[in-house]
Amino acid sequence: MARPRDRQWFNFPSASFPASMHIGSSSFSTKGLPLPYSPSTAHHRNGRLHIRILRTLTSRRFFHLSAFILLLLALKVLSSGIPSTYSDIREFERGLPQHNVTEALEKGTRYLRIPKPVSGRGFNNVLQESLLLSYLALRANRAFVFEDYVWSHSPLPFTLDGFALRPSRMPLNAFISGPTAGGAISTSTSTSTSPPRAVNAEFWEKVCPRSRRTVISSTDQPDDLDGKALMDWWIARLEVLDSEHCVEIDSGKKTIFDYILFGDTRILSLWPGLSKSPILKAFKWSSLVQSTVDQNLGIIHPGYAKASSSPANADTNPNPNPNPNPILPGLIAVHLRRGDFKGHCKYLLRWHAQYMGFNRFPDMLDKFSPPPSSSSSSSSSSSSVSALPTKQHYMQHCMPDIPQVVDRLRAVRMANPGLNRVYALTNGGAGWVGGLERALRGDGWVDVKSSLDLKLDSAQEHVSMAVDMAVAERAEVFLGNGFSSLTSNVVTLRMAKGLPTSSNRLL
Repeated sequence: MARPRDRQWFNFPSASFPASMHIGSSSFSTKGLPLPYSPSTAHHRNGRLHIRILRTLTSRRFFHLSAFILLLLALKVLSSGIPSTYSDIREFERGLPQHNVTEALEKGTRYLRIPKPVSGRGFNNVLQESLLLSYLALRANRAFVFEDYVWSHSPLPFTLDGFALRPSRMPLNAFISGPTAGGAISTSTSTSTSPPRAVNAEFWEKVCPRSRRTVISSTDQPDDLDGKALMDWWIARLEVLDSEHCVEIDSGKKTIFDYILFGDTRILSLWPGLSKSPILKAFKWSSLVQSTVDQNLGIIHPGYAKASSSPANADTNPNPNPNPNPILPGLIAVHLRRGDFKGHCKYLLRWHAQYMGFNRFPDMLDKFSPPPSSSSSSSSSSSSVSALPTKQHYMQHCMPDIPQVVDRLRAVRMANPGLNRVYALTNGGAGWVGGLERALRGDGWVDVKSSLDLKLDSAQEHVSMAVDMAVAERAEVFLGNGFSSLTSNVVTLRMAKGLPTSSNRLL
């Protein structure tokens, strides 16, 4: 078939050419004209054929290369392992005695739910808020409705996190036990009946269909109240709804206990009541977390007698002990956040942030006093630290380098001569952690272990942060990061157990 340009050439009427220009004319020249089936045309057609072949081969190569890359990525993801679905823990939650619709309706149990539509929040942000919300429900004599820990709203059981799979959602009882997660609430000596136990969101959907729910909004919540005043305001508001069995607070536009309150000393006014409440007094880590700590004690604290630890039996104790798990003597746990925390430290610097509220108890030994951001130097500076530029000062306390960590641990050891072992709660890479361990051993520590040394199965892997916290709670001394909610929660739990305030130090 002739090419389009060839067809156009043939379709020119002969009248359009002078006689002298017809093909048969001696004066007619084919130079520059694409005559059909000429050698140049054949060469051009062969070139187009080669291009088509090359394009086909290139497309195939691209397809094969893409498939190969996808295969490598899939293998990389799968090499991290398939996470647990925690189906056994879900069955445990469903089997809690308060999850009985008939009995709940007969008793007239009242409920309080504050749903959180946001996913991907850090576990410790969720934990600190859940503790206060369950305390509010307890004070209002309502059953708290606890939620799954939701990383993604994907309908699939797993989601991608970097190049690894992680559960899209996990039952709260994979992390914690105790009143906030539906555990028994000890009866007060001043009352004959126990407060209603917390229930999960799945049970709420059964016992509180939409027709029974009373939904109120948090938008009219006053601003700038201290923690106790805010708690009292909500209790008074819920008292007005005493006859309503199913109350839901829509806090989508205004969080009840927000990050601003948690980052301010205004929250400390809650401490006298919260610290004595069952929410903290009966708080326990989940059986999964406690058993993981127990299994790894030989790594965390070599030579420590396993028989002296009793966390595995804590769930069967009807009268929770304020200090159910013995302290690990000689151990200092240090919280060293790495990775993306560097960006967070820069954010803290930009907003001149202070330590978290529960890291600023008045009698804590370590305060955060950044130097003024102006470039002028002070002749009255009492130490080299106070003379550091503001950025360096923030980074030293927020994300210290290895020499700074070594110096800080040495200073804390001097104040606590019995310390000889270090456990680092960290998300740092193996190279950085290895360098830290070598530096600390060189500074005289008998043993140094970290989160990377723990032996974890697929179920334990995704509660490893809680495992770290359980270790830190039992350490003789805890050295935390004042800007961190993880540190704030550990300090809170240690204080509630009655450990000396001086045993909680900050970088």
